Amino acid sequence: MTELPDWARRLDLSPHPEGGWYRETWRSELTIPQSALPPDYNGPRSTGTAILFLLMPHQLSAWHTVRSAELWLYHRGSPLLLEAGPEQSSATTYLLGCDILGGAYPQLVVPPGHWQRARPRDDEPSLVSCVVVPGFDYADFALAAPTE
Repeated sequence: MTELPDWARRLDLSPHPEGGWYRETWRSELTIPQSALPPDYNGPRSTGTAILFLLMPHQLSAWHTVRSAELWLYHRGSPLLLEAGPEQSSATTYLLGCDILGGAYPQLVVPPGHWQRARPRDDEPSLVSCVVVPGFDYADFALAAPTE
């Protein structure tokens, strides 16, 4: 299923390089100078950014890392299976959703530099937000080499 549902089309999403659909919804006007960041940042960063992120049924985002911490927040649809860890081979799978008694978390933090990927658990789209602090910059984003 590649056609977005009506509610998702209203969000004005674009294809994301890691898979899925997204739209940046916030980029802080406050900036952190490079001198105040850890040495592996190559320039200033916004203090924070946020996106809406949608994965369709059977869609799997690619393994990737972000230099900054990333907070995932569940909104609607299928609970999301979020794999994260310092290495892909030892990543832990977390359930992002609203059924707290069933083991789901309404929000999760992926630590800086950890590998991560996500997919809907069920046969319906999954809508989440991702907040990155310091703010997201493509210079801080790395996709894993394809395995196939």
